[in-house]
Amino acid sequence: MHVEKSRLLFAVCCSSNMNRSMEAHGFLQNRGFRVESFGSGTQVKLPGPSVDKPNCYEFDKVPYDFIYKDLRSKDPALYTQNGLLNMLDRNRRIKEKPQKFQRSREYFDVIICLEERVYDQVSPVPSAPHKVFQVLEDMQTREQETGESVHLVNLDIQDNHEEATIGALIVVEICKMLEKCDDLDNEIDEVLGNFAERYPKRNILHTICFY
Repeated sequence: MHVEKSRLLFAVCCSSNMNRSMEAHGFLQNRGFRVESFGSGTQVKLPGPSVDKPNCYEFDKVPYDFIYKDLRSKDPALYTQNGLLNMLDRNRRIKEKPQKFQRSREYFDVIICLEERVYDQVSPVPSAPHKVFQVLEDMQTREQETGESVHLVNLDIQDNHEEATIGALIVVEICKMLEKCDDLDNEIDEVLGNFAERYPKRNILHTICFY
């Protein structure tokens, strides 16, 4: 269902801005949502010929098109078989290159992290004080400029192609409901609570940060 006019600006985040966040980005973009996508890891990592030999690239500098051609030149059979070339072909049709969340200075209304480890990179959780939270940690260490609130949401999605598609559909469903809120700050907990009941294994979390 097409959203005629998106009010909210969404961000979707996974570790490398390759699979899960790009699938959700594409689904949301095709439905008219205002959306950007990011990775939160130290570098872009893709499977290589063995577990100890991943393909690594730098965020914000290396385009998807370059990575696509690089992997195709290395082993076209392997990277066709494991779906990476198809994934990268999709990615380069959506935007130019993988972006690192911690370098973004865009003001989002809702940031949806697709793994608790990524969500954790944004803010500490009282029940797990010793963990390093990437997105949350980044938001809390930024100097407050506007005091505007942003809703940080977690939705666990396994990092494989099938789960990325299933997860993207759930993300679209959540975003549709959030768009319908007359008062996002007061209604988001109820919306996410309903999704948590429907998808108990997705580890839906929510916190509020400030810019």
